[in-house]
Amino acid sequence: MIKVENLSKTYKMKDGAEIEALKNINLTIDDGEIVGIIGMSGSGKSTLLRILRGVESFDEGRIIMGDFEVDRDFDSVKSRCLKKATAIHLQRSFGLWAETAYQNVVRKLYGAKYGDEALTDFEFANDEFGEEAIQLLNVVGLGHKIDHFAPVLSGGEKQRLIMARQLAKKPEILLLDEPATMSCPKSKQEILDAIKNINQEMGITVLLVSHLPEVHNYLSNRLLLMENGEIVKEGTPKDIIKKFIQNMEQMETLRDPSDVGEPLIKVEDLGRRFTLLKGGNVLNVEDVNFEVLKGEIISLMGLSGAGKTVLLRMVAGLDTPDTGKVYFKLDGEWVDMHQPGIPRMKVRRKMGFMHQEFSLVHHATIKDQIASRLGVKNENIVWQAKQKAKELEISDKILDVLYQLTDLPENEAKMRLEQIGLSANILEELFPSFPDKEVKKYAQPIFEALNLPMDILDRRSYELSGGQKVRATLALVLASKPDILILDEPFGDLDPITLRMVSNSLKRINKSFDTTILMVSHHIDFIEEVTTRAIMIEDGRLIMEGEPHHMCHEFIKRCKADYLKDLDDLREQMAG
Repeated sequence: MIKVENLSKTYKMKDGAEIEALKNINLTIDDGEIVGIIGMSGSGKSTLLRILRGVESFDEGRIIMGDFEVDRDFDSVKSRCLKKATAIHLQRSFGLWAETAYQNVVRKLYGAKYGDEALTDFEFANDEFGEEAIQLLNVVGLGHKIDHFAPVLSGGEKQRLIMARQLAKKPEILLLDEPATMSCPKSKQEILDAIKNINQEMGITVLLVSHLPEVHNYLSNRLLLMENGEIVKEGTPKDIIKKFIQNMEQMETLRDPSDVGEPLIKVEDLGRRFTLLKGGNVLNVEDVNFEVLKGEIISLMGLSGAGKTVLLRMVAGLDTPDTGKVYFKLDGEWVDMHQPGIPRMKVRRKMGFMHQEFSLVHHATIKDQIASRLGVKNENIVWQAKQKAKELEISDKILDVLYQLTDLPENEAKMRLEQIGLSANILEELFPSFPDKEVKKYAQPIFEALNLPMDILDRRSYELSGGQKVRATLALVLASKPDILILDEPFGDLDPITLRMVSNSLKRINKSFDTTILMVSHHIDFIEEVTTRAIMIEDGRLIMEGEPHHMCHEFIKRCKADYLKDLDDLREQMAG
């Protein structure tokens, strides 16, 4: 049994401010339970897990776990006791050896007993730990992947391999922090089934943090709701989920799917082959053909590794295909997105791309960041950049290649610049920030559509809530009023309340500015709620397209995603 009594934790910021992360938490977990915790971002869920893991101190209260007790006089001995009794799995944790799945687990078993898995002697370890390693791999559903090279496993398989490694430490309790949020439904189902097996076959107690109602509906025996550092209610998953979503925004209507214009994008016979030195052929995108009509909201859906992101990047002209073409219609003319030059620059100015790993600049105001974005995407930027490039003796083709970098994630853009021997200063010189006095004029209609107060312009990212950060990032992308918005799974780890705010915002943007949206998402309910047409990708091929409700149910069936079987009931609750 685990008992938490009157646990409190306050973070002291550098500027002297204090944040109460946990307030008088009381919690009892019986042996063998799966207890879930749900709540919006910032409610204290991850802080509680970190304290139970022994990597975070606390100010008041105590923890009783098995035959030992930890109070606020936190020291290394007590920390080691908690670490020995618990194992933790984080959503984006992929620390694996470049060896087979079997060898990864054997190493962890060796390290748990002898202290250093890096020194594993496999000749000796295979005899002592081989049978146990195979058993652990079977528990997490990887018995058929024993001899597979860990780096080429899918994302969901890697997460299950990490669980097997955590189980090698023989914990009393498994702490799970959003273990499946970013996975596709098939991978998520496999991860959730692995958690069930761990609990049922090994009798390990599980404390599960997730903001996804369907995950708790499938797994949790009992659910706790956290708000502002407090446990405000506990009960059955059905009752707590209803309480959690009771203040969710009402769903806004989608525009009529027939209310669309002429073709804006044409994708013709697109193909690209990816291989790894170890693991052979990984992905072969081939013969992809589709059109995007002006005003549509299209979702690309498919399993992890199906080729959705690869396809989006080729459509946006960020990566070059091996075969085929992508055309954008600009002023009545079709522009080849893989032919460098001024026409492609003009198309890119009318495009917004939001990546999965989006982020705001930590210490810059939102106004400054919009000014920078408008500097890259304003109406006159192509002409202005061309004049500056002429002074610097930069050709139109090179200028276009440099302009392409402004749509890439910051780290990737820097890497590409370094490869050609340039610094980020060249981008600032070619595309200077927009005048401050103009920012408000551009921002106001976008902020209204995103339901953001204008005073956010003068705030920094760390002063915003999770939902405000996402919508502020959308505002950066939308400030120049692009004709097309491309979204590569940027909302995968949002709680349903924040996701509803975002989905309503996207609908308003689509209707108010006739913005065409092409996106990738693994959130089935989000796809169905916000999309006018869905396209399914499988192993690099377009296999079907059509009405979102039908496509989502077909996808769930193909994924064998049992955890989504009650999705319609949950959706009715969430629709209010």
